[in-house]
Formats: sequence, structure tokens, C-alpha cells
Amino acid sequence: MQTYSLMVAPNGARRGKTDHPALPLSPAELAATARACQAEGADAVHLHVRDANGRHSLDPGRYREAMAAIDETAPGMRIQITTEYAGRYDVAAQYACLRDLRPAWASASVRELARDPALAARIYALANDTGIRLQHILYGPSCIATFKGLRTRCIIRDETPQVILVLGRYAPPRPAQPSDLPPLLARLSHPVDWTVCAFGPAEHACLLQALRLGGNVRIGFENNLHAPDGTLFPHNAASVRAFAATARAAGFTPRAHATTQPA
Repeated sequence: MQTYSLMVAPNGARRGKTDHPALPLSPAELAATARACQAEGADAVHLHVRDANGRHSLDPGRYREAMAAIDETAPGMRIQITTEYAGRYDVAAQYACLRDLRPAWASASVRELARDPALAARIYALANDTGIRLQHILYGPSCIATFKGLRTRCIIRDETPQVILVLGRYAPPRPAQPSDLPPLLARLSHPVDWTVCAFGPAEHACLLQALRLGGNVRIGFENNLHAPDGTLFPHNAASVRAFAATARAAGFTPRAHATTQPA
């Protein structure tokens, strides 16, 4: 069995309870979801938090509260915060979040940070100087070109940077397909530590394609609510369970479950 990292993205910045009643929003809900997904093989959680009105937030205090709840309920689960702007935040706010929180791990869109190149350079320097592990979000060829330019200029200095390739998009909706992935990989400079997420009902098929091509995967209600047959998953853990079973049948096992499996 080949092993892989399985991250869950349980809510995202835009969906709410009207989209799915089991979408976790509060720290307690996020912690319970993290624990349920951990039991199914997830080893990391991509964390979004909300303000008092249910809107996407980059507030460090709200992050600390949610992270503490996850640490207590799902010990050992790695936590990646998002710096997504979601139409609300400028690059200065994204920088302030990272500066004040100093998380071990965060995701950052090269497209969003490029809105303010000077502040973007400070964010990359902050990450380098404080040990924040950034996962660079790449939405397509233009993002890959920007990312490669940042590496060439040594603004991104990691020897093996982490990236996540986003297949499809949330708005305007464009469902992902497994065929979206190979052209992006062909443009991507190596070595990189790459992960894939995918919007739409072909999410699981896209993620299986990523495993077959040597990557890791991110799954969850941020990207997709539906099983391959079109039915609604009852909760995030059901999606993780279903994908892990599909992947196992193809010869892949989650890293979190690999202690009793051959690598």
C-alpha cells in the first residue's frame, strides 16, 4: 500500500447551515468534525473560522479558540489555518493575521497576495523567519507562473515548497474533472510537495487521480457536499470514509492508518 496525507477542509469561507445542516462553524463543531474525520484517516484539518454573524474571519483570537478545541478533541491532528480573503480582507489583514497568530501552518493564495507585492514579500519573509509553513494556493496556469517567478527571485525560499492545486472553482461554478490535473502538473516546477482539492461531484475521482500521480489530497465540504452518485453526504466524515475506501481499493492508505500497514 502506498501512503498519502489526507487533509479535511470541513467548511470553507462561504457555505453555511443552509447549504448543509452538518457544516461545522463553531469551535466545538469544528473539533468534533476533526475528531470524526481523524478516525476515518484524516491527518490534518484546513481551518476556517467565523465571526459572530457567521462570516469568514481572520481574527487570531477566534483561530486560537478553534485550534485549542481541536487540539483537545483530536490530539495529533495537524492544523492549517487559511489566510483567504473571501472578498473581505486586504493583504494587510492577511499579514496581520499571520504576524499575530504565528501558526505552525497556513495556506496563502499567490493570486491574493499579489494584490500588494511589497506586503506579499513581507508575508513570505515572516513565514521564513518564524517557521510558519506556507502552502501556496495555485488556481491555474497564471498562479503557477507567479509562483515560479517568486521562487526564481528567492522570495519563496523553501527548498521544497508546499502547494495546493485547485481544480474547478466555487464561483462562478465550474466542476472539476480528473483531466484538469495533468496540464497543471506539467507547468509546475519541481521539487514541490503538492496536494490537490477539487470542486464539484467529481471530487473523489480527481483526488484519486492525484494519488495515482504522486500527490496528496484535501477533501471536505469546502469543496463538495455530494457523493459520486449525487446523494448528499451526511457529514464530512462520511466523505472521508468513502474516499479512503475507494483509495484503499486502488492501493493507497491514509498515512494516519499506515502504522499497521506496509509503506
